[in-house]
Amino acid sequence: MRDFHFPGRSSVHAPTAMAATSHPLASAAALETLQGGGNAVDAAVAAAAVLAVVEPQMTGIGGDCFAIVARPDGKLFGLNGSGPAPKAATPAKLAEIGVTAIDDCGPHAVTVPGAVRAWETLLARHGTRGLGEVLTRAIGYARHGYAVAPRVAFDWARNVAKLTADAGARAEYLVDGAAPAVGTVMRHPGLARTLERIASEGAKGFYEGEVARDIVATLSARGGLMTLDDLAGMETLDMVPVRHPYRGVEVVELPPNGQGFIALVLLGILERFDLSGLDPTGVERFHLELEAGRLAYSVRDMYLADPAHMPHGPEAFLSDAYLDRLASRVSRGARMGDIPPALLGPSSDTIYLSVVDKDGLAVSLINSVYKGFGSGICARESGVLLQNRGACFRLEPGHPNCIDGGKRPLHTIIPAMVLKDGLPHLSYGVMGGGYQPCGHAHVLSNMVDFGMDPQQAIDLPRMFFNEKTHVLQAERGVPEQTLAGLGALGHEIMLVDEPIGGAQAILIDRENGMLVGGSDPRKDGCAIGY
Repeated sequence: MRDFHFPGRSSVHAPTAMAATSHPLASAAALETLQGGGNAVDAAVAAAAVLAVVEPQMTGIGGDCFAIVARPDGKLFGLNGSGPAPKAATPAKLAEIGVTAIDDCGPHAVTVPGAVRAWETLLARHGTRGLGEVLTRAIGYARHGYAVAPRVAFDWARNVAKLTADAGARAEYLVDGAAPAVGTVMRHPGLARTLERIASEGAKGFYEGEVARDIVATLSARGGLMTLDDLAGMETLDMVPVRHPYRGVEVVELPPNGQGFIALVLLGILERFDLSGLDPTGVERFHLELEAGRLAYSVRDMYLADPAHMPHGPEAFLSDAYLDRLASRVSRGARMGDIPPALLGPSSDTIYLSVVDKDGLAVSLINSVYKGFGSGICARESGVLLQNRGACFRLEPGHPNCIDGGKRPLHTIIPAMVLKDGLPHLSYGVMGGGYQPCGHAHVLSNMVDFGMDPQQAIDLPRMFFNEKTHVLQAERGVPEQTLAGLGALGHEIMLVDEPIGGAQAILIDRENGMLVGGSDPRKDGCAIGY
């Protein structure tokens, strides 16, 4: 039990149903849907749609979506709602027009948005309601306004230069050239019209017609290669989740093009060390976790890509022999030498949410525009802020993740699920770009190895490493003696201004017939149930 003399938040307990999201308005929309007879999928899409309005720096209908749905009997369904590069975006074409790097804020970083198609697919296959019903709250906030929450305002202020550079973004997302303050009421009439069109016409109202033409025209004016056919051709992918055991539970992630299996590699390395007797914020715990992370991420950056272009599937990296070999490189007494550097940073802008309904259906869903406000390019008439997921591509010919027409990039956003005795046990996820596999391992280890409840596991201070330099990054809550001890092992360390990631989790406690939820105070998180 936490010490109530100190600031903090308690885990949330409810016997029937629960939602955990990064914003109170989204959690309220999910709860409203559940109490109105909708199931977990209906509630998850309703919450994701609200977040696409009230957390525009993190997510939106111009981004991508992944989800894992777990039936009460443990049957799993994976959905990949990430979009590909435009078909014309071949290495030869990009070289011809002089592209030597993919600019985070340029038109070639914009891949086809997959979220709206993913929402529609999830509802059709697993939900009980249509888009017209579940978008009601999102439409209302876009048209009539919402108050800017504290963490949203914090992020917004850090992206003024990006928003100023684009006329559409400047008009939609700045107030007299400045970021809105906490509590400012923001309205997005163009986005409201687009959501209303999607509600009445389905995903077709986004991928075809007026909205699609607005997106293509916006990108074409900047030299982009996306066409109406690229948008109309957006399809989701059904995915068989990848599973791997960890100390008595089974961890479930989605396969590539997402980096989910890297979390399994990291956990597989950690399982070869006894962590339970360590101090959870101590030197040895963080040293082992981060060294395992450095190894796992080197695997990611060498091999992870669109699965059609990978030389090996995830199973090749999860064999006992391979994990033993990786773990043997970790020394308890010193930092490893140089490892091939990773290329993706821990900072990205993403929402994660989890919902469990009265029947035990569980949904783990993540939606993102990648960097803060995505590309910063906003289609003015439709109000669609476009993601910059194409920045995850590489330009080196022959690399599995080299950009090509119709190809999906390496993707950072990953939902997760944990089974126990074959049944859903934990629906959880961690936001934060490249940090996510490390975050999945950190939060799960907090619960499995150190006996924490979901809220304690989320609250515990975090560390990561700069993926280019491997300098360790520490939140302010990491004890000074831990930082000193890590320095003595050869690590270089810096404190970070921005908290590392965010998380939500719902534990299904079958023994006590209870749902136990946690949400991240690093965001405006809110877990709620009944």
